[in-house]
Amino acid sequence: MLMLLAIKALINLNGPGHYLHWGFIQLSVGNALVIALMVVVFLGAIFVPFHGQRGRKP
Repeated sequence: MLMLLAIKALINLNGPGHYLHWGFIQLSVGNALVIALMVVVFLGAIFVPFHGQRGRKP
């Protein structure tokens, strides 16, 4: 219970939202962070080498 209260205290959702503006595009900062993290995970999935069948001889 104490941990939940500590997490709730970090983020105040009672204030006005913060938005980014690019011409006709308006995006909240929270959504921009989620999109950026999704792009990072996607690029990591493409470029990080996975252990697999590469290098094994039959």
